[in-house]
Amino acid sequence: MRASNHGELGLIVLSSCKELGRLVDERILQLRAEEDDDKSYLVPIEEVRFSNGEGKIKLLDSVRGKDIYILCDVGNYSCEYTMFGRNHCMGPDEHFQDIKRVLSAIGGKADRVTVIMPLLYASRQHKRKGRESLDCAMALKELENLGVHAILTFDVHDPTIHNAIPGTSFENIFPTYSMLKCFIANEGANIKKDNMTVISPDTGAMDRAIYYANTLGVDVGMFYKRRDHTVVVNGKNPIVQHEYIGGPLENKKVLIVDDMIASGESIIDIIGEISKQNVDETFVACTFAFFTEGVAKFDKLYEEGRLTKIYTTNLSYIPQEIRERPWLCVVDLSKYVAKIVNTLNHDDSISSLLDATHRIRKLLKKSDMI
Repeated sequence: MRASNHGELGLIVLSSCKELGRLVDERILQLRAEEDDDKSYLVPIEEVRFSNGEGKIKLLDSVRGKDIYILCDVGNYSCEYTMFGRNHCMGPDEHFQDIKRVLSAIGGKADRVTVIMPLLYASRQHKRKGRESLDCAMALKELENLGVHAILTFDVHDPTIHNAIPGTSFENIFPTYSMLKCFIANEGANIKKDNMTVISPDTGAMDRAIYYANTLGVDVGMFYKRRDHTVVVNGKNPIVQHEYIGGPLENKKVLIVDDMIASGESIIDIIGEISKQNVDETFVACTFAFFTEGVAKFDKLYEEGRLTKIYTTNLSYIPQEIRERPWLCVVDLSKYVAKIVNTLNHDDSISSLLDATHRIRKLLKKSDMI
């Protein structure tokens, strides 16, 4: 493979993304058939946290002239530090600040810098309604001003946020192929065109549901969320009722697709509603699974036979005790990320990697689903 015009590859992996970064490094070495057992593209760093909570990043190797990729999981709440003698869990703000610290430590010496944030920072605060902050746009402008060449992220809540930085490369990547490959490998033997329906939990996720349904060649339905806009609870208007729009679900296998599970309130309510229609099995596919209010309700749904399995990715942190749940399947995206990084480092187009339709069709044909 030809050499990059932007220097030797370097991966700067923050502690929030340590496991994924390690896997991506290993995958790139495999793709390049590196024979040196000691070879690694990881740039060693030191993440310092002072006793008053302030921090700094120190690079332990030169990055001059390199093509640098910074990996950070802003949703990882397992990273702790001590401040004034008390343990604190890092939140998204602190993770994002560490990205800026890395950029400051690089100091313009790298040839090119790309930030890989699988979960886009502040993506749920992507538009302004009244007198409120516009966090995501401000964050993207900060990265642009600090010299970031490109931003890679996954399944953005609202991809039009790219309009905040029209002059900077912004790739919104979908894990659809990897998710469907795992889903079909596990469930494909029992899935037929006439016994499955893909459901969107709301109007915002409808495009995603239509894509899944069209590629699988199955029916699609949608739930409409009626919210009480006179009340705000935990930063959002509570859902009053879910109304289903679509064909009958009796004896059907249902696949609910969404970008994320936060508290899980919406998914739990929808499973409760479709259970009334005597569905056969219920699956969920979401890029990010946070379970911000725990998993007790999902355990109960599984025990009652109303939830078969949730498919999600390893792009953001999931505690080991949750990973071991029988109803959860974590899909490894490290090979996909490695292919993207490897391709970009050699200045080739990633269009074929971003458009998964052709690969999904081949996958379905191979599994006799089409």
